[in-house]
Amino acid sequence: MPSPTPVAVTLHQSSRALEIGFDDGNCFKLPFELLRVYSPSAEVQGHGPGQEVLQTGKRQVEIVDVATVGNYGLQPTFSDGHDSGIFSWTYLYELGSRQQEFWDRYESRLAAAGVDRDAPMAAARAAGCGHGH
Repeated sequence: MPSPTPVAVTLHQSSRALEIGFDDGNCFKLPFELLRVYSPSAEVQGHGPGQEVLQTGKRQVEIVDVATVGNYGLQPTFSDGHDSGIFSWTYLYELGSRQQEFWDRYESRLAAAGVDRDAPMAAARAAGCGHGH
């Protein structure tokens, strides 16, 4: 399967969404919050299965800058200072095409941890997330 090639990338600050159009005709609007909680960085994903750090309090997060990483993807800088996630075009395409599935998984993880998506990160850690490093 050929990897998706982006043809247009637009940051919508007012609606907090990253819009990406691909050469196969698909166009996705990815909320900044979704991008932030699914950042591919080690800080979020951990260093192996089961090591993911549940992200909370990101509903109002913004992308303050975005850099293109070669022909590979994008590296956004979020308003909370997070800037270590490099999103490949393939990963962005997956997030877009399976957006509802990712939201459902996020909400399930929040429910399992007993925290609200607007809880400060410290509350999420206190509820048992982020241990075991």
